[in-house]
Amino acid sequence: MKKILLVDDSALMRRVLSDIINSDKRFHIEKEAKNGLEALEILRTETFDGVVLDVNMPKMDGIELLRALASEGISARILMASTLTMDGAKVTLDALELGALDFIHKPEWSYKCKENNFDKELLDTLYAVCNAKLKSVAKVKPVTRRTIEIQTGVEQLVRKKAASITGNRLVAIAISTGGPKSLQSVIPFLPEDLNAPVVIVQHMPVGFTESLAQRMDAISRIAVSEAKEGEVLENGHVYIARGGQHLKLVKSGRGSRVHYSDEPPREGVKPSANYMYESLSDSGYDEIICVVMTGMGSDGTEGIRNLKLNKKVYCISQEKNSCIVYGMPKAADKAGITDESVELGNIAQEIILHVGVMQNGC
Repeated sequence: MKKILLVDDSALMRRVLSDIINSDKRFHIEKEAKNGLEALEILRTETFDGVVLDVNMPKMDGIELLRALASEGISARILMASTLTMDGAKVTLDALELGALDFIHKPEWSYKCKENNFDKELLDTLYAVCNAKLKSVAKVKPVTRRTIEIQTGVEQLVRKKAASITGNRLVAIAISTGGPKSLQSVIPFLPEDLNAPVVIVQHMPVGFTESLAQRMDAISRIAVSEAKEGEVLENGHVYIARGGQHLKLVKSGRGSRVHYSDEPPREGVKPSANYMYESLSDSGYDEIICVVMTGMGSDGTEGIRNLKLNKKVYCISQEKNSCIVYGMPKAADKAGITDESVELGNIAQEIILHVGVMQNGC
């Protein structure tokens, strides 16, 4: 049974969340705290399998607690659960960068916690967080252009081989729990002249993917944006699927253009990587590089399996020990569709090796 620390300033919300969590035999609320300061005192001496953390609290809010934990070198598996996460994409991304593993939108009113499958989403996400690889959140160092320049010496060696690659290729990434942080070890290290477009399906609700794209664009050499309806994919550009809708790539010449669908979730997620991969079956690409990264569940596996029946596909899965949650890559590995398992820090150079760089700026 997983031991949980619940941190929320509302006594009513604590009771409601406790009832939901304790109703599942996998969990038990061991302790509660009504603000970040109380939680910090507890976490200094006790460990838990998971922490459910509110954002907006008196004395010390959730973001301040994450910074305090980082400063003191205290590691914890943290799930953010706050009403701020629906409209506060910036706050949520701050929390993920500071060490929170995932987030869930908590209804503004406690009685709504019984609606829209909130209880199932909370329990499923909490289970993934409790089983995530525990990494220290101490000494958080955000990726900057300077750190990218320092770490790209290996790229020069990779480029020599990549420059000889020809053909029309696409990179398609599937990622979930731990994604926003893990993508910082991949996207900023792709060159602006990458000889392929990159499409990312990151499991996030509506309103968050645009902020994620903006943050990634600010620290990357390659252009990053949220994919827009109808736009044609271009080489040297990263497109993040819009949260809350399925991304379908429609054939356009030898490439693709973006089309969104409001169909029901697939395997409980929307956007769905399976949906995106399946849409590429009749695409005009010579080869599709599929990358399956950290996340719970198996989204991406079935889509890639089917895609391999119709297209030339090279599948890269994130290596187990570098995953925050070894769920999606594990499913791909177990299904036998993985061509190469790669540590997180090497994924960017493997992408470059397989798609190459544009010659003479074209």
